[in-house]
Amino acid sequence: MALELRHFRYFVAVAEEGHITRAAERLGMQQPPLSQRIRFIEDELGAQLFLRRARGVELTQAGRAFLETARSMLSQYEGAYETVRRAARGQTGRLCVGATPTSAFHPIVPLAIRSFRDEFPQVKLTLEERLPADLIKRLQEKSIDVAFLRAETFEETDLSVRPLLTEPMVVALPTGHRLARVNGAIALKDLARDAFIVFARQTGPAFFETTIAACREAGFSPTLGQEAPRVTSALNLVAAGLGVCVVPTSVMRMAMEGIVYHPLKGSGLLKAPINLVSRRGDPAAVVRNFLNAIRRAKGTLADPK
Repeated sequence: MALELRHFRYFVAVAEEGHITRAAERLGMQQPPLSQRIRFIEDELGAQLFLRRARGVELTQAGRAFLETARSMLSQYEGAYETVRRAARGQTGRLCVGATPTSAFHPIVPLAIRSFRDEFPQVKLTLEERLPADLIKRLQEKSIDVAFLRAETFEETDLSVRPLLTEPMVVALPTGHRLARVNGAIALKDLARDAFIVFARQTGPAFFETTIAACREAGFSPTLGQEAPRVTSALNLVAAGLGVCVVPTSVMRMAMEGIVYHPLKGSGLLKAPINLVSRRGDPAAVVRNFLNAIRRAKGTLADPK
């Protein structure tokens, strides 16, 4: 029978107490069984670890050497045990968060990440900005853990969708546009003569379809200008005077020379949702902790609806 972890605990207790009876009380056991365990340890090691005195025990040279080893073994065990427990609670590990180019502009994204990092500093968190189709694919492949997406509906049944918020949309105009200096909101129908810079359908199908539907509700079919793969490229096209672009309100945080933003009136269809998407039934504690961070972050924001 080889030494077990409990034997190291027995030995350390006796060495630290210097007395077998006191060590037995500390360990919650009787003195005779503890004395037997100590003799078993000495037999296994082939060395006398204690000198028995009238008032207790004293470590031999071999005992002092073994005490260092025993403490190291117990420390390693406790460290490994705590590491596993922390990982099970989601306090350590990795978390990869994805975000579409437009959702990354909304304050809830950095706020949630900051809240999570403050509470779980030992989790290695990475943020990836990718197009929607790529994020969905990477979620299914388990390359990322959660993603902020703008789409309202998903065909993928293996994904869980949590609606976070909905924000209104605004129109980005070139500074030389005829309506650029208008005070207040602009009616969508007043843009019927303009070319609309739209997000490419594979990039942001929700925005593309929403923009087309809102224009038709306003009484016209929009003239489509260039399709842009990302919000930054769309705004650059607007700044160059190649058209106008409908974007979520949070994009206004990105000030660009040559562009002014205006709210839109009478455009009930022009809403931009943000959803948090994860794998359905994901058991990872680190993901649950991030979902809780999202709820806290959302609670600190004014309701944008």
